[in-house]
Amino acid sequence: MIEVRGLHVKAGDFDVRVEELRVGEGEYGIIMGPSGAGKTVLLETIMGFWRPLEGRIVVDGVDVTDLPPERRGLSFVPQDYALWPHMTVFENIAYGLRARHVPEGEVRRRVLEVSEVMGIGHLLERDPRTLSGGEMQRVALARALVVEPKAVLLDEPLSSLDARTRESVKGFLKELHRRLRFTALHVTHDPIEAAELGDRVAVMVGGRIIQAGTPSEVFGSPESLEVAWLTGRPNVIEGTVSEWRDGVAVVRASQGVKVVAVHRRPLRQGERVLAFVMPEDIVVSKTPQRGSARNVLELHVASVEDRGPLKLVKARRGRMELRALITRGAYRELGLTVGSRVYMQFKASAVRVVPLKA
Repeated sequence: MIEVRGLHVKAGDFDVRVEELRVGEGEYGIIMGPSGAGKTVLLETIMGFWRPLEGRIVVDGVDVTDLPPERRGLSFVPQDYALWPHMTVFENIAYGLRARHVPEGEVRRRVLEVSEVMGIGHLLERDPRTLSGGEMQRVALARALVVEPKAVLLDEPLSSLDARTRESVKGFLKELHRRLRFTALHVTHDPIEAAELGDRVAVMVGGRIIQAGTPSEVFGSPESLEVAWLTGRPNVIEGTVSEWRDGVAVVRASQGVKVVAVHRRPLRQGERVLAFVMPEDIVVSKTPQRGSARNVLELHVASVEDRGPLKLVKARRGRMELRALITRGAYRELGLTVGSRVYMQFKASAVRVVPLKA
């Protein structure tokens, strides 16, 4: 288990303050945020590379704040993997064990064991410089796990891989964690990576954690516009609260648009707010559909763009624009063209409301 409490650290231009961060034993924790958020500084501080001005770092109930990195029981996988070029793959993986003066027979047994789990037994005599990106990533992870750490810290481990290798390694990481249940804390800027790998996700912006929870909590119920933008660019509608009753808000926007949203916290009538809804939560049709959607907006198609297996439909009503993701099959069935009238429909529970700061 890793716990961070009241942490304040300055590293160059970075000023990181984290009131609380917790990763349970066997959990795969994610720190997600944009470049410059301080994610790596936080990870390196937990590892012991930076000394905090305030706060405590606790690992398995032991306060390690003042301990050097090698006494914290943690392993670190840096973004560039940092494999020793003058050592073979075997020697790279064995390095941490030999530094701990583990008997050579035990070193060999554990290196062979972790190499089999990683599927890299055939690479043990290779020069690391001859490996592919995916192979290097597996070697770096094997080196981190072979010393049986209390937790593994990973700094953007997939960012330098090409798209195909990234998907392969991501699947491997997910399966490896399912099998071994090691505790991990993984830094990324990619929301898909966070959602697919994480048991818990902490969103970091400007050196602060602004929301934390399970992936369904963070991605399904973003508590701020910053989190919404980081977890998937939303449609944003600015308006005024005309009614709030029993956890349901009515927001009046421009062009006569009315948006209904589930919002548990009280809102004042006349309060300026932003309502946002994800493109994937919008249903597009040529006629209003019967169903549970409380928001049915009539617009006209402005453009249609390819998004891999999907189509991104942009439609406007005056100055307001909404974007929706639909399948290629739905696009063909609807026969959409620029200027077509469409209805964009979404449930009140899919809308998030954020009061505008004064």
